Amino acid sequence: LVAFADYDCIGFDLDNTLLRYEIGHMIELEYSTVSRFLVEQRGYAGRHLLQPVDKDFLQRGLIIDFQRGNILKLDPDGVIQQATHGTKRMADEEIRAYYGDEKRWEVTNEYRENMLVAWNGPLSEQIRTVLDYFDICATLLFGRIIDTLDEDAHERIGRYNVWPDILDGLVYMYSREHFGNNIGGYFEALKANPEKYLQKASPQLVQWMRELKKQKTTFLVTGSHIDFANFTASYAFGPDWPELFDVVVGFAKKPGFFTAAKPFVRLEQHTETEPLTAGQLERYGVYSQGNWRDLTVLLGKICHKAEPRFLYVGDNLIQDMYTPSKYTTADTVAIVEEMAAEGMRDCDAGHPYAPYIVSNFWGSFFTTRSGPGAEDASLWAALIKQHAKICVPSMDEVAKYPLDHCYNCFTENVSCWFCLKTINIRL
Repeated sequence: LVAFADYDCIGFDLDNTLLRYEIGHMIELEYSTVSRFLVEQRGYAGRHLLQPVDKDFLQRGLIIDFQRGNILKLDPDGVIQQATHGTKRMADEEIRAYYGDEKRWEVTNEYRENMLVAWNGPLSEQIRTVLDYFDICATLLFGRIIDTLDEDAHERIGRYNVWPDILDGLVYMYSREHFGNNIGGYFEALKANPEKYLQKASPQLVQWMRELKKQKTTFLVTGSHIDFANFTASYAFGPDWPELFDVVVGFAKKPGFFTAAKPFVRLEQHTETEPLTAGQLERYGVYSQGNWRDLTVLLGKICHKAEPRFLYVGDNLIQDMYTPSKYTTADTVAIVEEMAAEGMRDCDAGHPYAPYIVSNFWGSFFTTRSGPGAEDASLWAALIKQHAKICVPSMDEVAKYPLDHCYNCFTENVSCWFCLKTINIRL
């Protein structure tokens, strides 16, 4: 059993963790922004790219094989259980033709051993895993470009080099300078119409966070630059949102925040100024960049403990869960909205964003096969079990319970608190 009250210092990601988006509208905005970039600035044909979003093709956790033009779904052993070439489903015989009789690829085998090698290491030039709602449209963009190139060539070309352009589109859309300068399309749309893309935090969650702050040392570590984080958090929690935390860190550059030693940077308003040492960090500070080691020194001082217990809550399974679990002493909680959407897909009310996060094409996020009776765990379901204490669909579910509420956490024989309540999988 585990409870939030068991920990001394509790930290959170912001986007899709404390802050919830109107996911359907956000994904459509992201897709539209990058597809127009690819057509207008990179010269790609628009006949597929400029079509409406195919909601059924979207799923987190898919792996893109850049050179072959394929999109893969793996099981915990690294076996490719589903794949497409472009957006076209591949039969098992085709998968074996690409990856061998065992349907394994040496690149994804290496990736399974250390998932950070595909973040900034050499494997980042061969594969990309789509792991959050900020880049979920990348698989559809990639697949549609591959379809177009093959159609124009009247055959499968065999080797492709389109990912650098898609990555440029994502970087252009999210460039932190674009928020203040009102360029790039994405930030402009959010600022002009926040109610279309952002949700207000529930009063129950706000009260839960305030009670947590009274009892524990709390911190926020977000990859968003502080001006964007301030805009979104102010909309969701009100202008006094920083009072919910003892320390706020923006532009944290996860997962490197947890493994490297990049210094914290002082902020004047929203502008970075000078680097700071761990000794210069202060309670109630708002900082940029930084690293886990220096942050824990400050948090230990705040809670007056030499070896405090840390908990970190986030939605990105590599940045927020796998990395802190593997490389720090922190425990983690995984926020996985698919749990609620898949658990409610057969209910009359349903989940408001189920069409965008439940895929009839790929099947459950938690299983490897689509269709009835698919119960074998996916790579990501197994990773959650190994690296998270519990897995919940949202912080609103957590806020229903007091801080000392005990949750069943993962063990060798026990599934997580929510998983088997919402879906039936073998872990």
